[in-house]
Amino acid sequence: MTTMRVGVLTGGGDCPGLNAVIRAVTKSLIQHGQCEVLGIHDGFEGLMGEAPRTRPLGWEQVSGILHVGGTLLGTSNTANPLQDAATLAQVGANVRALGLDVVVAIGGDGSMSIAHGLGQALGLACVGVPKTIDNDIALCERSFGFDTAVATVTDALRRIESTAYSHHRVMVVETMGRHAGWLALEAGIAGAADVILLPEIDYDLQAVVERCRQREQRQRYTIVCIGEGAKARGGSLTVRERVAHSPDPVRLGGVGHVLRAQLQPHLKSEVRAIVLGHVQRGGDPTPFDRVLATRFGHYAARLVIDGQFGRMATLQGGQIGSVPIAEVANTQRTVPLAHELVATARDIGVCLGE
Repeated sequence: MTTMRVGVLTGGGDCPGLNAVIRAVTKSLIQHGQCEVLGIHDGFEGLMGEAPRTRPLGWEQVSGILHVGGTLLGTSNTANPLQDAATLAQVGANVRALGLDVVVAIGGDGSMSIAHGLGQALGLACVGVPKTIDNDIALCERSFGFDTAVATVTDALRRIESTAYSHHRVMVVETMGRHAGWLALEAGIAGAADVILLPEIDYDLQAVVERCRQREQRQRYTIVCIGEGAKARGGSLTVRERVAHSPDPVRLGGVGHVLRAQLQPHLKSEVRAIVLGHVQRGGDPTPFDRVLATRFGHYAARLVIDGQFGRMATLQGGQIGSVPIAEVANTQRTVPLAHELVATARDIGVCLGE
């Protein structure tokens, strides 16, 4: 039996549970496929230079990392091997020099788009594993890392509520979520936010003002949870910076401060804004994410062993399965306005800025 050589990389932003996937993929490939596993450093960037950056992954190298946050392989959310013909050719040469038969790409929609592009351009066999704290990967009802991020944001909201209550303030808390509001929605509900603003629903400033005024008369404080991709009706996204050559060059951030400035002239209460930022990505994964990441990693290994390339492991109806990477590339899973959680938020009195 010919030994298969498998590259494993983590692309995009870091996310709790990445090490759990690396562990499960590696151990499953060694145990059931007699495969040789090679870790690729810093995502696709590790394949783009004249000297590819890799390390062997064996049983001992991936032991003891299940619960550890971050990724032992490193990652990059700016590397784009499809940016020009020369870079693409270098990636192809490195793949051949390393003797890679298949690459397991652990990442979000950007990484899946790159994996799909490399498959088309180079014929590179890829298997995908969905990763994002935004929970916005198409055809996947829950990606690992999301549960940990929801827990982190929920804890932050509860802590911020105590100071808001004490000082009778309006506190605007900005979460990640560029185009999909899953994180703001679930954490907002779990953290008892009074106003939840999502990228999918352009907010009416007056509706938010009225909710804050109502609470000024009763509870004397208000918690607003806003996704970074939210915007006022007729407004535009709040862009923090643009990164040249990145697969996703637009970096959002700061909408919480924009909303604070919009609200303050209309309220008696002091309005403050908090951007949670990268704290949402950090820390050890929750038990749920450790199990889900392990299930994804094991299933991805089975796809490799069975020769089912060009597919991404996914969770649908509570069951692990797979979908074509081509159907995931260049698309995102946003919150449907008819979703049960949206209706729930409305029915329990949460203002959605409408």
